[in-house]
Amino acid sequence: MDRITLRELIRTGENARVEFKQDAIRPEQLAREMVALLNEQGGHILLGVADDGTVTGLMRDAREAEEWVMEIGRTHVRPSTVPVWNIVNWDEGILVGVVSLPMYAPDKPYKAKVRRSSAWVTLVRTGSTVRDATNREEMRLYQQSGQLKYERNPVIGSSWHELDRVRLENYFKDIRRQDCPASDDHEAWTRLLVNTGLLVKMEGLTVPHIGSMLLFGSRPHFFLSQTGINASAYAGLQKEYDARARASLKDPIVSLYAAPEEGRGLLFQEGSSTFSDYVSLPHIGVIEQAMDFVRRNTDMQAYIDRSGQRQERWSYPDAVVREAVVNAVVHRDYTYAEQDIELTIYADRLEIISPGRLPNAMTVEKMRAGHRTARNELILNVLRDYRYVEAAGLGVPRKIIAGMRNHNGTEPDLIEEDDRFIVRLWQAAARSISQGQVARGRQSR
Repeated sequence: MDRITLRELIRTGENARVEFKQDAIRPEQLAREMVALLNEQGGHILLGVADDGTVTGLMRDAREAEEWVMEIGRTHVRPSTVPVWNIVNWDEGILVGVVSLPMYAPDKPYKAKVRRSSAWVTLVRTGSTVRDATNREEMRLYQQSGQLKYERNPVIGSSWHELDRVRLENYFKDIRRQDCPASDDHEAWTRLLVNTGLLVKMEGLTVPHIGSMLLFGSRPHFFLSQTGINASAYAGLQKEYDARARASLKDPIVSLYAAPEEGRGLLFQEGSSTFSDYVSLPHIGVIEQAMDFVRRNTDMQAYIDRSGQRQERWSYPDAVVREAVVNAVVHRDYTYAEQDIELTIYADRLEIISPGRLPNAMTVEKMRAGHRTARNELILNVLRDYRYVEAAGLGVPRKIIAGMRNHNGTEPDLIEEDDRFIVRLWQAAARSISQGQVARGRQSR
């Protein structure tokens, strides 16, 4: 870090990623700040800067200060960490030590001993304040690191009878194309669902877990508040009191597959972009309900191609929208209770917002390059059986980015912002004007 960058950090003041400290503090105090940054978005601790931004400089020798910081990272942080250490010459004889922690720390949750002889505590940072993590926040950190598969948690109070038997039979017979028990053979069904990972044993009972309830539950919203998609459409460029259309989509993720005999096993034939010929209308799942909402609330233009055939062109390609919806369903953070996926249509763009940050170590840049990772592996694998997912990790570059470039020459926005991830698709004619208005609207909220 150079002096210019340091000056700008001090000018901006303490925030979610910057903390001012003196190097005369107790080791436990520095460990608290290190752990809170590691568990959130990373950042910098400036040693030798007072709370009001006054640069006082290190009180220790530079080499001694470095050894002190590294020893704290080794003995007062669990798992131990090695921060990046820099010395910046602020003025003649005045040095500032910069402790830098990475944004994508791999071993979350990190814990600190906040007092000598105390227990190890998970800490998080809200703005410039450090506090103890709640149970749900700690669970989320475990999930981000890949140590906890939240979708495998049992749904307390439910039973396997809460899974839609018709959908399950459809899944095994028509999607996986394997034998399954008779409808009334409960023991055989229990055995099959346990062996295929759709039920979990708990206290002598076999119950669905969160993933199977989301996929096949007959009423998933009764047990889980974070089950669906909130869809809305507006006439203008921002959210307004009166929407053109709203829908709360709370059904199971998967549709009931009802293809004709000769088409069994092929949900999406080459060139096909709709489920309309393949599903039974009373049993359309959340993904296809979202697709239907988009079609009903966006424009379609018909034209005659060079061969004289009538063609239809929607504002947003079905394949692109479906990929964005599937990604949201597969990769959202389901530890965020009471929060659904948001699908919003404006006059100039379509946005899909997923609760939670990207899985640990995943970045937007890696996503654009086709990096492969999965937060909810069970949901991913089942949707791969339904052919919603093909080459894992390549949907963003191949379908979303390439699809919008080919469709109207626009570049979709992929944004990780606070505790949510946004996919924004643009209509070409309006993008240049609208981007500034969207940014201004965001600043005003």
